[in-house]
Amino acid sequence: MFQMEFIARYRTRLSQALGLVYLLVFAFSEKKLETAMPAMTGMMIVAGCILVGLGIVGRLWCAQYIAGHKTESLVTEGPYSVCRNPLYFFSLLGGIGVGLCTESLTLTLVILMAFAVIYPITILNEERDLLKLHGKSYVRYMSAVPRFLPKWSLFREPAEYLVDTRIFRREMIDALCFALIIGLFEMIEGLANGGIIRTFFALY
Repeated sequence: MFQMEFIARYRTRLSQALGLVYLLVFAFSEKKLETAMPAMTGMMIVAGCILVGLGIVGRLWCAQYIAGHKTESLVTEGPYSVCRNPLYFFSLLGGIGVGLCTESLTLTLVILMAFAVIYPITILNEERDLLKLHGKSYVRYMSAVPRFLPKWSLFREPAEYLVDTRIFRREMIDALCFALIIGLFEMIEGLANGGIIRTFFALY
């Protein structure tokens, strides 16, 4: 129970710390797959960029709906009409995309494992809090809408929606971090190719 509470409370800090370690591992490792199977790594980069793009657009879409309404009211329209945790769904797509852009299957699996540990706990903790806040309304929402994988036949959206622009701007910056990470990867790879950064171990 303590571990679940700790992960749920410090999810952002844990993600930032793991992200820094991840970046260092990427910087100082040789990607053996890149030399062994260049065509495969090329396809990984293309697929990764597509997934990162979907992750960014999806997170921005979610941010539009939760900006100013995350806890005060129960959001059930737009992306939240097709699944209860679309922000995390699109974060997973973006995370897989980032992993693929490393050109390493090992680093891609690390992202999947980190997500599998952190986010289910976070989702369960948030569900508990939302049940306390919204009671029967959230129970009905839980019974009608899937937890994670979208069911697009349920989609509905309002003609107009009030958004807190300050909160949306902050969420937009968070979403664009995916693109920033890809830029950092390219910069690090350029420094490694120029001999400025040394590699100390190899990854597939």
